[in-house]
Amino acid sequence: MWRYRELLPICNDENIITLGEGWTPLLRAKNLGLMLGHPNIYLKDERQGPTNSFKDRQAAVAVSAMQEAGVKEAVVASTGNVAIAYSAYCTRAGIKLWAFVTNSIPAEKVREIAIYGSEVIIVASTYDDAKKVAADFAHDKGFFLDRGIKSIAAKEAMKTVAFEIAEQLGTLRAGGDPSMPNGNRHPWQTPDWFIQAVSGGMGPVGVMKGFQELKDLGLVEKLPKLACIQVAGCAPMANSFKKGLAVAENVEEPETDITTLATGFPGEAYQVLRQLILEHGGTMETVTDQEAFNALRMMAKMDGISVEPATAVAFAGLFKLIRAGVIRPHETVVVNCSGHTFPVEKHIVGENQMRNMVLNEAEAHKFDLTDSGDIVTSHEDIDQRQKHVVIVEDNEDSLKLIRRILQSHSDLHIDEAADGVIGLEKIRTIQPDLVLLDLTMPGLDGFSIVEAMKGDKHLKDIPVIVITARDLSVLERKRLDGKIKALLQKGSFMITELVEGIQQALL
Repeated sequence: MWRYRELLPICNDENIITLGEGWTPLLRAKNLGLMLGHPNIYLKDERQGPTNSFKDRQAAVAVSAMQEAGVKEAVVASTGNVAIAYSAYCTRAGIKLWAFVTNSIPAEKVREIAIYGSEVIIVASTYDDAKKVAADFAHDKGFFLDRGIKSIAAKEAMKTVAFEIAEQLGTLRAGGDPSMPNGNRHPWQTPDWFIQAVSGGMGPVGVMKGFQELKDLGLVEKLPKLACIQVAGCAPMANSFKKGLAVAENVEEPETDITTLATGFPGEAYQVLRQLILEHGGTMETVTDQEAFNALRMMAKMDGISVEPATAVAFAGLFKLIRAGVIRPHETVVVNCSGHTFPVEKHIVGENQMRNMVLNEAEAHKFDLTDSGDIVTSHEDIDQRQKHVVIVEDNEDSLKLIRRILQSHSDLHIDEAADGVIGLEKIRTIQPDLVLLDLTMPGLDGFSIVEAMKGDKHLKDIPVIVITARDLSVLERKRLDGKIKALLQKGSFMITELVEGIQQALL
């Protein structure tokens, strides 16, 4: 998707974090079209993204923006796909992610988040409550909070879905190969309809913004009509739209098994989407869980496309609009095939890779919190259970690698220093549980830091692990003998060695 680089909000190409996202196929649903008598139904197959959902686009731009801003720890609330995508991209960027999810999302998705090394907090409540807890946690800790639809980066990322659809559809209509980018060799075209299942609404908001920019640039002539589909058990937007309301009525208690769409408080997104539909045409519709599951089975059996339940909601909405005559046989329709996730086995992730959070201990028995044994009631509990580590390392690449290893494998709060003087000052101020130390640094070398710590009654018992690229002489080894827990050689130690050394040091 970075072929549209000039229209994305990243200043420096060096900050781009990518896993090859974008340019997903635009597939014609031939058998489905034959069955429905609508030959021009297409799927934008976002299952092909690096983590198998269209949220990879959002994560790529949002995490690149974090990288550009120097963010080291970030917080996100999610119903599944966002947390999975952000976990992968944050790992690649060396950013620690705190993912707040509800206990109702599938265990497979929770394990997928955890396998990347993110800190997973399972909130035993609604998604809207999880968002509030995440925001409070980020504010109190001073961490960056991803604000979803209110984030510039997230909306801008979704524009690329529209760019690709217009380019690919134009190529198809001209008889070209839509799998290959063709630039302006063929006129770009918009479909008559763009259909997507809606939770918070960021996807269609961003996509329609993309079509508008293409129109402003003179690359397309119109915007498509927009159909936003919601599950009947949690349809604040669709229900409010049918009532003609300018502001959505919230749903306090969602009732749906399709948890990725269980957002009861849509906020300003509803107003934006409603205005787009009033200007360019379209509608909002509801379908039941059962209608969605039937559509899921139909897509798999008709065109060999296995989709996540949220995508099935979009197809169930398509079927309903076709039956009602809202979508006409000659019209071209593109459905956002938003994702397809694959389970991660529990034994691969390991035990205690996630925490459960209950907001009310008296009601904890109501929730199924059997997937992990660590239950917390507030982010203060999280703080109390974390060990504190100071890394003193002047090489930026080495620092980033060590930090990422710690974030992926240990429940630690990390502080850093890029020279010995600042490092020793932090050690004295924080009095951490562990120090990871380079030996060759400006200001004050590692040997001097070790000796200063051992000569201070408040610091002498803090364990130290030295990680160095130096081949130590006999005299240098003698200076460290008996004063450090472990000595690891840069470029040769395995991750497991460092993790085991840390675990032993913190016992």
